[in-house]
Amino acid sequence: MVRYKNRYIVFTIKPPNDRDEKQATWKNTHVSNAIKRKVRQLYGDVGLAATRDGFDAKYCNAQTKIAVVRLRHGPHKFVLHAIPLISNIGEQQPVETKILYVGATLKHCFLFIRKHQERKLEQLWAKLPTEVEKKRIENFLMTLTSATRDLT
Repeated sequence: MVRYKNRYIVFTIKPPNDRDEKQATWKNTHVSNAIKRKVRQLYGDVGLAATRDGFDAKYCNAQTKIAVVRLRHGPHKFVLHAIPLISNIGEQQPVETKILYVGATLKHCFLFIRKHQERKLEQLWAKLPTEVEKKRIENFLMTLTSATRDLT
């Protein structure tokens, strides 16, 4: 039996203006379709065929604006070059993307996401005056889906 190495890419998806904080409506399929479109645009059918095997959008949170995709080791380089160039996701919503972390396991990716969210939380806490607001922001940022809680 052959063992396939996977790579997991953690990246952020943000609207270009922070004032456009209306609730984003991306789903895993929107993210994966945007990545596939950009890979096809950059590398053609060869790049798309190389990345299609084992490709999956594992996690996409519109509230925290973080997404995780899985793909095979080797062709992951096509996607690493394509993600920062994505300009729209879903129903032509303009976005800016930034790669945060590339890991070999999903568990390590979620540990990184947790640390990243804790750093953001500390930055926000410095700006908030009351404990009620601090607790509300903590619940908002540190809530991961039930599937991710099992991994940590």
